[in-house]
Amino acid sequence: MQLRRFAAVWTALLIALSIGDASAASAGRWFRPSGAAAKQEAASPSFLLPKRNASPGSGRADGATRLGPLSDLPAEGTAQVRISPRWHEVDEVLARGRQLEAERRWAEALSHYEDAIRAYPGSPSLQQRYAVARQYFDLNRRYADRSFCSQLVEMGFAGALDAYAAILLKIQTFYVDEPNWRYLVDHGTFALHVALTEPAFLKRHRIAAPTGEITDCIDQLKRLTAARSVANRHQAREAVAEAAAVVSQRFGISPSAVVMEYLAGACNALDPYSAFLTPDQLQDVYGQIEGNFVGLGVELKAQDGLLTIVRVISGSPAEKAGLRAGEQIVSVDGQDTRSLSADEAANLLQGAEGSTVVLTVSRPGETPREVSAVRRRVEVPSIDVATMLDREEGIAYLRLTCFQKTTCYDLDRALWKLHAEGMRRLIIDLRGNPGGLLTTSVEAADRFLDRGVIVSTRGRSTQEDFTYVAHAEGTWRVPLVVLIDGNSASAAEIFAGAIADHQRGLVIGQRSYGKGSVQGIFTIETISAGLRLTTAKFYSPKGRPYANQGVEPHQVVQATLKPVVPSPVAAAELTPLTPPANQGGATGVDCENDPVLAAALRSIRQGADLRQNITAERRPGVVAATRNA
Repeated sequence: MQLRRFAAVWTALLIALSIGDASAASAGRWFRPSGAAAKQEAASPSFLLPKRNASPGSGRADGATRLGPLSDLPAEGTAQVRISPRWHEVDEVLARGRQLEAERRWAEALSHYEDAIRAYPGSPSLQQRYAVARQYFDLNRRYADRSFCSQLVEMGFAGALDAYAAILLKIQTFYVDEPNWRYLVDHGTFALHVALTEPAFLKRHRIAAPTGEITDCIDQLKRLTAARSVANRHQAREAVAEAAAVVSQRFGISPSAVVMEYLAGACNALDPYSAFLTPDQLQDVYGQIEGNFVGLGVELKAQDGLLTIVRVISGSPAEKAGLRAGEQIVSVDGQDTRSLSADEAANLLQGAEGSTVVLTVSRPGETPREVSAVRRRVEVPSIDVATMLDREEGIAYLRLTCFQKTTCYDLDRALWKLHAEGMRRLIIDLRGNPGGLLTTSVEAADRFLDRGVIVSTRGRSTQEDFTYVAHAEGTWRVPLVVLIDGNSASAAEIFAGAIADHQRGLVIGQRSYGKGSVQGIFTIETISAGLRLTTAKFYSPKGRPYANQGVEPHQVVQATLKPVVPSPVAAAELTPLTPPANQGGATGVDCENDPVLAAALRSIRQGADLRQNITAERRPGVVAATRNA
C-alpha cells in the first residue's frame, strides 16, 4: 500500500466499489448491510432535491426537483445486464422501491435502486429515489454508530463548523471536479430535511415538532440561502452557521448536530462514492486496507429483518466456534437482533480483543443453538482459493477477492505454490471483487505484463495525474484467462482491463461494474473522523474511461441472471463441464455448476496450442508502489 501525504494529511488511495460504506465490515465490522428498520407512517412529507447548477462556481440559486412523498424512495447494489429503458418495468421497480421505503428498509432500498439504475440508466426518477434513500441509509448508520454519537456529545458549535470548513477545504483542493458551493449547501438543507423526518434523529434530539412546522423551517432556510451569495467555501460556511442557529432556536436542537447534517449532505452531494466517515467507519476502512480487524470473522447480510452469515473467514474465531454460512443470527448476548436496525445489530458483534460474545443462531428447519466466540484479530485473505483444476493439463485456478495491502504478497505465494504443482495455464477469478488499492491492482497486473501502460489517472489537481506502466522483470508468461462479472469493480477492472487491452489473456463473464474513479481517504483531525473523496478518474491502457462502461469480456457468459424485474433477456446456454477425475480436489470451486468457469476451462484447453513459454523470475520483493511514466 502506498500512502500519499496531502497537506500533512495521510490519504489512502482507494478504488474499491464501496469500501467502508455499503459493504462495511462488521462482526469485527465485516458486514454487508441491507436490513429493515421500523415501519414508516403512511403520511409522508415531500422533498425538493436540489439541482446542480450548470456553472459549478456560481453563486446563483439552483432549481429543485420534487421527489414526492417518503413512500417513494431510492438505493444501492448491482445488476449484471444493461437493458434499454422500458418504462412500464421502471414503474414496477419504483413500486417495489416504495414498498421497501415505506417499511424503512433503507439498505435493501439502496441495493434495489442501484440495481435498477444500472439496468435502466435513463430514468431520472430512479436517480432521485436513490439520492433520498442514500441519505436515509447514511443517517441511520451514523446514529447507530457509537463513535458518532459520542462525538456529537463532545462537539461544540465552533468545533462542528471547523470540521465543516475542513471538509470544504479538502473538496476545494482535491475533488475531481470544480465544486458547486451553493449546491453543496442546498444538499445539506435537503439532508437536514431528511433528518427532521427520521425517528432515529428526532428521538436522539428530543424533537416533537409537527410536520407543518418542519416544512416551514426548511422553507425558511431555503429563503435565507437563496438571498445570500454562496460562491466560495467561506460563504458556504457562513450560510450553514446561520442555518444551524435558526434550527437550534426553533427546535432546541444542538447547532452542532445541524452542522453535521450539512456536512454529511455536502459529502453525499458530490458523487455516489464520496462520503463522510465516522471515527469507527474510518478505522474500518483502514482495517480493510490492512486486511485485518478485531472481531469474529464473518461476512453478514441483513435481509428481511434477519442477519444472515454469508461467509465465514478461514481460521477466524467464527470458524473455530462452528458458525456456518447460511445461518441467521437471532440474538447477540441475549438481545434479539430482529428488533434492531442492521447497523445496531452489527455493532453488538463488536468488542475488545479477547472478549467473548454469545450468539443464538438458527437455520431454516433447524433448532436454534447457542455459540460462544472470542473476538480476535482476523486476517482477511485476499486470495481464498489457489488450486489445480487439472493437473494433467496444468490448469490452475486462483480466486482474488480484493486488492488490499497484503494482496501482492499473497499473490506471489499462490503463484509459486501453483508453479511448484505444475501450473502451465492459469484462470484468475475476479468475480465479486469490489476493488481496493489502486497501487496494489497495478502491482498485480504488472506480474503478468512486461511492457506498456497499465492504467492512467487524471484529476482536477495535477497531483492526481499518473501513468502506471509495466516492467519486464518478474513477469509470469503463463497463458491467462480472467473471469469478471457485474460486481467486479474498480481495482478489479484495472487488472482485467489491462489484460484485455494488451491482449495478454482472455476475459470471460459479464461486463464489469464500471466504477472508474479513485478515492482518497482523508483524516479530519479536529473530530478524528474522515472523508472518502473522489480525487481522480482512471482510464484503460487504450485511454478508455471505465466509468459507467466497465470492461467488456471477450466471451459473454451469464451465470445466474438477476434482473430487477422479469426480463426476456436470457442467459447464454452452456453445458456444465464436469471436472476431470485428476482435478486435485479444488476446494471451493464448483466446475460442474459454474457456466463461466466451464467456459474458461473450455477456452483454455482449446488454446493449448497457443501456449506461451512459462518463464518466471522470482521478484526480489514487492515493486515500488508509484510508477509515473
